[in-house]
Amino acid sequence: MGASRTRREEALMNRSASDRHWYRNGVARALTLVGALLITAIGVTAAAAPRATGSDEPGIVWLCRPGQPHDPCSIGLNATEVAANGEKTVVPARPAADSPFDCFYVYPTVSGEPAMNSDLQVQPAETGVARFQASRFSQVCKVWAPMYRQTTRATIAAYPDLNLPAESIDTAYTSLKAGFEDYLKHYNHGRPIVFLGHSQGAAMLIKLLSGIVDHDAGLRDRVTLAVILGGDVEVKPRSATGGSFRHLPVCTRTGQSGCVLAYSSFPGTPPASALFGRPGQGVALQSGQTAKTGVQVACVNPAAPRGGKAALEPFFLATRANAVTTPWITYPGLYSARCETGSKGAAWLQVTKSTGTRDKRRVVPVWPDADYGYHLNDANLALGNLVADVAAAESMWTATHH
Repeated sequence: MGASRTRREEALMNRSASDRHWYRNGVARALTLVGALLITAIGVTAAAAPRATGSDEPGIVWLCRPGQPHDPCSIGLNATEVAANGEKTVVPARPAADSPFDCFYVYPTVSGEPAMNSDLQVQPAETGVARFQASRFSQVCKVWAPMYRQTTRATIAAYPDLNLPAESIDTAYTSLKAGFEDYLKHYNHGRPIVFLGHSQGAAMLIKLLSGIVDHDAGLRDRVTLAVILGGDVEVKPRSATGGSFRHLPVCTRTGQSGCVLAYSSFPGTPPASALFGRPGQGVALQSGQTAKTGVQVACVNPAAPRGGKAALEPFFLATRANAVTTPWITYPGLYSARCETGSKGAAWLQVTKSTGTRDKRRVVPVWPDADYGYHLNDANLALGNLVADVAAAESMWTATHH
């Protein structure tokens, strides 16, 4: 461990009492709870974690890699559909036998290590979130996910406005970039790519796409779809490009390929202090997007990319309390959503629950507070829609490249 990193870690440990109080009662608690729920729901243990399978390049470890033992992105996909009246129906699903498309997944903040940045050891937190967010995409692609030296929960908690130390962001991005370059060099072989990222993973993906892919016509042509959730992709007002990316546009219709599907979910207008959905603050700072004016946060409804309100297809990992025999559970008709815009460039996916008085299905909470909205469930509230969006984009990509 280098001296500079030691000093930084000491600084983290010496943050003010108010920050430590926030840490105990804010996002760290929320992320710890989510990690515990994931592990409880899927029975992940350290012994069941994927082996640290490297590639031809030193220092590369794969969280998800097709064919590796105990791959968290290749699990059972059958789901139990629970209707508003409580009726249950099993919905079968399975990974694609040999998809011609790859998915490159960048996971959100989950590391509980006490350092400023994580190491590359695969832990239950990483396997849990990969199963929770990425595994259902195996129906439509081969899922790849490198470990990266992400900014840890401890560091996030010490900087509640997400204005993180530049060295921590640089460490995370450099590590992810190495994983992506290794993937391109040894495994991609010119295959079309779907990019998937959430939260810190979305911020790192914005940096990766803007720094490597957006200006490379050859790579850009391989982009089937980029799903960037809870990361604040930005565009120029009334434009599909011009903020985060110069060439890659946000999606404006169903079945469009080569575009970006992005949103942050809230039950209503995000507070002025929100960490998502407002330009130049919160998560946007992790990708270097500091402008508060002249840009608009992008929102694409995964259930209706052209706009308007439509039903979401949520999927969650089942727990014992759900009393089902499948690894997944889904609630049709429980949620609907539409993109909304506000003042000062704000935009968000406004999620509403069923108003039926007989509908007793449990809904996800806003957690840990209003600044986060439904952030912890951005992906799973619309996971069925997102998988369908990827499939539609793949069909379009195939039609335009053959």
